[in-house]
Amino acid sequence: MDLRPQDSDTARAFFERNFQPVRIARLGEVDGLLTGYFEPVVAGSRFPSPEFHVPVYRRPRDLVAAGYSPASVAFPNKGVRIGRRTANNELVPYYDRGAIEAGALDGQKLEICWLKDPFDLLTMQIEGSARVILEDGTPLRISYDSHNGYRYGSIERVLVERNLIPRQEMSAQRIRDWMAAHPDEAAKVRAANRSYVFFRVTGLSNEGEPVGAQGVPLTPGRSIAVDRVHEYGTPFFIEANLPIESGKSASRFGRLMIAQDTGSALVGPARADLYWGAGDDAGRIAGRIRHPGRFAMLVPRELDLVAAGRQMPLPVPKPKIAEGEVDKTDGKGHAPSANAGAIAAGKEMSKHPASPAPKPKMLASDIKKEAKNEDGKGRATSANTGATVAGKDLRKHPASLAPKPKMAASDVKKEVKKEDGKGKATSPNTGATVADRQPSKHPASPAAKPKAPAIEVKKRDGKGKANSANSANSGEDWRATVGSGRPSAPARMAN
Repeated sequence: MDLRPQDSDTARAFFERNFQPVRIARLGEVDGLLTGYFEPVVAGSRFPSPEFHVPVYRRPRDLVAAGYSPASVAFPNKGVRIGRRTANNELVPYYDRGAIEAGALDGQKLEICWLKDPFDLLTMQIEGSARVILEDGTPLRISYDSHNGYRYGSIERVLVERNLIPRQEMSAQRIRDWMAAHPDEAAKVRAANRSYVFFRVTGLSNEGEPVGAQGVPLTPGRSIAVDRVHEYGTPFFIEANLPIESGKSASRFGRLMIAQDTGSALVGPARADLYWGAGDDAGRIAGRIRHPGRFAMLVPRELDLVAAGRQMPLPVPKPKIAEGEVDKTDGKGHAPSANAGAIAAGKEMSKHPASPAPKPKMLASDIKKEAKNEDGKGRATSANTGATVAGKDLRKHPASLAPKPKMAASDVKKEVKKEDGKGKATSPNTGATVADRQPSKHPASPAAKPKAPAIEVKKRDGKGKANSANSANSGEDWRATVGSGRPSAPARMAN
């Protein structure tokens, strides 16, 4: 019984009745990528000669893939280690294109036939199949069998990067002409693509189309090559704007396609190579296509997508990162660490996920700047100085700051010295006024003297008025500091 539909309307009705469309794409994307391929038809010979000097190789006997059995259906094209065995049974990388073109496989009797032009061989290896017309007119059908384990490298990219062919002039014919005019340099350009494909003979007929990886002949304009994440025989409806008629304009393309082939360069759920047939005309169409397209996979209606989705493996969950390990920027270019156990608004963050003691992230002077608050009357108070603020002793400050003071007493004195407008200097960071002499015991860190109450050492300014040196700055000093444009507290971030 002939199951083929008699017309397109019957075929459309069949798929609409039995399948449901499901949009597919990479996560976060809408469109996929479409390219084209074809079957080259080239001239060849069974025997080498000055005219036919480019060998077409079958799979070498020493080419192996880890875990691959020769009885398997097809040689793996990705996902496994491919190489050759040494005398010590060690798997090493196989010969690359440069070594093979230089004669690494000579004398092993691997030649299927010989071609005239090395660019013909390169085209056959990219397309995966070819029709070689021998001297007596016999068509030799050959197809992809295996490769040497290297990733494909774009010849076009090499030519553009080396300023050998302008990007706007790039085409298959332009590359062929350049290689013919520069044979020595062309060999170096080809060697940049280390991948090398080996073939097998699939027939001696000039009829029909090449056989794809599914094992059935391809159909021009309907067969596509896809990533092996898909099953062969899966129908796709593909929409795009493609330059099929000419390279100057694109027309709407919306067509049902069947996955019947694959390739190592096809990676992703929405990635397809469209087969256009054999010969130069098909090659010109295929060469023009590299366009975005939308993919709808047709799924049998009997399949419960919700139930199938529950059985799909989920991505590995992201590791949980403790809040204390994430640095946050303060909006001024400084990135204080949330792991320092800093004090906010006079309260100790004792329940922070990370312990502040073993690895303090900020210096004492740094934390002083972070915690400094204006008191609303023009006075700046620091919650980090070890002195009292609003009559309360801050003895709960993390002790991790005490063992490793970051600034010497003289450095602190130099940093915090403020002029009071009359030539007299007061220090906000010590318990005494620095007028004519340095205090004998400057506290090494805020936590070194936790029991010291506020020490009010008053100094007469000549008019019977006393200034307190226990706050960060007195009101008069604060106004002078702001007017001078200098910071009111000696705290500069140590990044």
